[in-house]
Amino acid sequence: MIGSFGLSYYESHMKRAIELAEKGRGATSPNPMVGALILRGDKVIAEGYHERAGEPHAEINALNSATDDVHGATMVVSLEPCNHYGKTPPCTEAIIKAGINKVVVGMIDPNPKTAGGGIKRLRDAGIKVEYGILSEQVAKQNEVFIKYITTNKPFVTVKAAISLDGKIAEAPDTATAITGEAARVSVHELRNESDVIMVGIRTVLVDDPLLTTRLDREGTKNPVRVILDSEARLPLYSKIANTASEIKTIVATTTAAPKKNVQNLESRGIEVLGIDSWNEKVDIEALLDELASRELSSVLVEGGGKLIGSFVKAGLVDRFLIFIAPKIIGEQGVDFVGDNLDLIRELKVRYVGKIGEDIFIQAYPKSETRD
Repeated sequence: MIGSFGLSYYESHMKRAIELAEKGRGATSPNPMVGALILRGDKVIAEGYHERAGEPHAEINALNSATDDVHGATMVVSLEPCNHYGKTPPCTEAIIKAGINKVVVGMIDPNPKTAGGGIKRLRDAGIKVEYGILSEQVAKQNEVFIKYITTNKPFVTVKAAISLDGKIAEAPDTATAITGEAARVSVHELRNESDVIMVGIRTVLVDDPLLTTRLDREGTKNPVRVILDSEARLPLYSKIANTASEIKTIVATTTAAPKKNVQNLESRGIEVLGIDSWNEKVDIEALLDELASRELSSVLVEGGGKLIGSFVKAGLVDRFLIFIAPKIIGEQGVDFVGDNLDLIRELKVRYVGKIGEDIFIQAYPKSETRD
């Protein structure tokens, strides 16, 4: 618990640790984002963050960047130091070896392999430990990791661009640009943060999208492209098929898919993943379990309306990111979630703002949030 110094003493430093952690967004999956700094008195003598999965953790990067002797110093870290061997050694061992005198933790690691074990190991070594400072902010920052590590299921985000009257297209099977350029750039940021981007086959047939990340900077990544296609109909002339040798692409289909279609897709370097069917469609819950088994911890569902509706109906959506354009399409338009709108009438809105001329809303299923 928080000790004699109280929250305010370390709060500004924990805010800085959270800022440092944010630098790793999009690169640390399936690990959490973590930031750390080392204090000698009121002076910050080191900073670090977890930069990429498989590379040194925040605590190690902070220790390695120190500009002064860290013996007897205090470490502030946003998430409890790990106490197990994974792709890297336990951070607790390095902290003990360095002679750190005190560790201030934002949030206990929900990973069952740690879950308080790191704090116990440090205390057993005679290091003072305080925890619980800005833990809600740390949890929000790592909501994807927390869902994945505690349930072994990916965190599912539904992204939708809609008109004021809730339409995602002007008519069925009609490609429609809804939002402005600023919103579209934001979508590419979302893709960069996600392990998987998922669409239904109708979206591919209508829009012929690339489903890649296109940002004007270095260091970005493309998510794994997953297309739900029960009959393996993905056209071989599509942009996705023509770039499958460069970008990991999975077509999730059922065992009833024609073998010739499957073979044609596989010849293009596409992985065809046979999933159990549900009402002659791909069982999306089984698909999510398969993705989680591959350490793919976040899924961005971009469309279309029927696929989004299926996720909503199954109760599999963790977060909605909705861009609302200042336009009316009319009754002939395609509804956001088909006939499942009544299932998401009650949401917990966490943020409302503007991106360019469009409104941006971040919301969560009410039953999944604390009011």
